[in-house]
Amino acid sequence: MSDTKSLTSTRLWLLLAAAFGTFSIGAGFMHSYTVFLVTFIEAFGWSRAQVSLAYSVSQVVTGVSSPLVGWLVDRLGPPRLILMGGVLLAIGMAANSFATELWHVVLLYGVVMTLGANCLGLVVFVPLLSRYFVRNRGMAVSVVQSANGFARAFSAPLATLMISGLGWRGAYLWQGGFMAVIVIPLASMFRGIAQPGHRRTHDGEGWTVRQAVRTPHFWLLFSVYLFTGLGSFLVALHQLAFAIDIGFDRLYAAGVLGLGAFLSLPGVIITGTLSDYVGREVSAVVTYGTSILGVVFALMITSPEQHALLWMHACFFGLTWGARGPAITAKTADLFPGPNLGAILGVITIGTGLGAAAGAWLAGFVFDTTGSYRVAFGLSIVFYVAGSVAFWALRRPPAIRT
Repeated sequence: MSDTKSLTSTRLWLLLAAAFGTFSIGAGFMHSYTVFLVTFIEAFGWSRAQVSLAYSVSQVVTGVSSPLVGWLVDRLGPPRLILMGGVLLAIGMAANSFATELWHVVLLYGVVMTLGANCLGLVVFVPLLSRYFVRNRGMAVSVVQSANGFARAFSAPLATLMISGLGWRGAYLWQGGFMAVIVIPLASMFRGIAQPGHRRTHDGEGWTVRQAVRTPHFWLLFSVYLFTGLGSFLVALHQLAFAIDIGFDRLYAAGVLGLGAFLSLPGVIITGTLSDYVGREVSAVVTYGTSILGVVFALMITSPEQHALLWMHACFFGLTWGARGPAITAKTADLFPGPNLGAILGVITIGTGLGAAAGAWLAGFVFDTTGSYRVAFGLSIVFYVAGSVAFWALRRPPAIRT
């Protein structure tokens, strides 16, 4: 563990737990769109490509806004970012309950809610945790990253139950009210932590964004984020719709996929911690292979009687959902340490946004064109392979170019 002069060991672990909880809440609201997607198709008669548009816009906004969020957190600190993000999420969800047109959902979910969630996400917490956890940075990042999978696990079943009981408008309104109530307590957990004036003077200048972008490592990391986003979101957003199309019961499928996603909690922590010992590259390549197996099991499903294959898909894909994140973000911190890590990570994260946006929309477009998700799932495997190759090329650290 790094410098503990300003924080006791107990306070460090409480900080890690607070980051996990905050990220879980924001990510949970965003991941529940997989359930709302199916509801919007039924309520408005939108096509798969149309209903995927809001999610694709969300991923682009996530990527494009990440450099700004990284720059702001380097200067304002997490509490202010969390307050801003919580307010935006609450407004976006409450307003979404009154949506009647596609552009309403695109604007409110794709832009307003996304900006809010990004202020409660990895770009805010990774620089903070990397500053206090050094020797076990992979473990710390993996714990907070696992919140993403944890959020996927509970969001789909919970959103399905809420929509069944309250309707989709009532579900969004309730979520907005909940966020409004908890935003101040969430921000207060980070008060006095990692404010700009509290930076350690012996960190030095480190890498700047300009120096980082002049290295091949930066663009390899960008490619890793891009390929991983494509591979993951060609499947993830449409998993539930795929299962329902096959003939599985909606609540049953949401439960299976949710339980599979829950496996990412131990999966992310184990692989992230393992990366501290066997190397980021080996850990990442193993997770790519596991995800590919999960996609293969989905491609094998042809009827609603194949429960075992649905479970195998959910478990293998869910086990490594987000599991590359700790290795990628920890690798970024390894390669480009210093007080500008938030900004550097934010710029690289644009790759994730572009990949996820393209993958989510492309899967819907493929379905509208072919009547099946199988081509999209096949493309997912191709991009996962490309991501593993790009990550393996990051084995040697770059030299700072002045």
